[in-house]
Amino acid sequence: MSPQPSSEVSSSSPAPLAGAPEARLLTEAVTRLRRALRSSIRTEYPWETLPMAQVELLQVLGEHSPARVSDLAARRRLAPSTVSGLIGQMISAGLVARDVDSADRRASVVTLTDAGREKLAAWTTAHERRIDAALAALDHTARTAITQALPALFQLAERLGEAADGGTGD
Repeated sequence: MSPQPSSEVSSSSPAPLAGAPEARLLTEAVTRLRRALRSSIRTEYPWETLPMAQVELLQVLGEHSPARVSDLAARRRLAPSTVSGLIGQMISAGLVARDVDSADRRASVVTLTDAGREKLAAWTTAHERRIDAALAALDHTARTAITQALPALFQLAERLGEAADGGTGD
């Protein structure tokens, strides 16, 4: 029997191994969730073709705009050249704009355009609607368990971020 809370296991995904350590099970759960979200958004909303890396940059810019490319790279833990390439694509798509940094006229900053804000809002709404529907299909016990696990999952993400930054988190 699978160590998952539900006895139903999708035939398209292998069941986690019985007795697998918590880290392995959590890795499998996160992987399945990301895969399911990516595929469901494109199945239910075929207009959505924005790559995840660009969505993540839009999300950062939605919270911290304007931002320098180096700041975006640090926040997403990506190489500045990678972020610069993504920003170039996003400028071409009209989602972001590059402007002169008012604090340092030699540097540039990236800001969300109205089209970028609209795209991010539509993407967020579509995902929230999809997750709400999936949560509603679960029984009360499963929904409660997920809700109660959210603070711990955010703490885990923070710890993982600290570890990636070389911090101890203590």
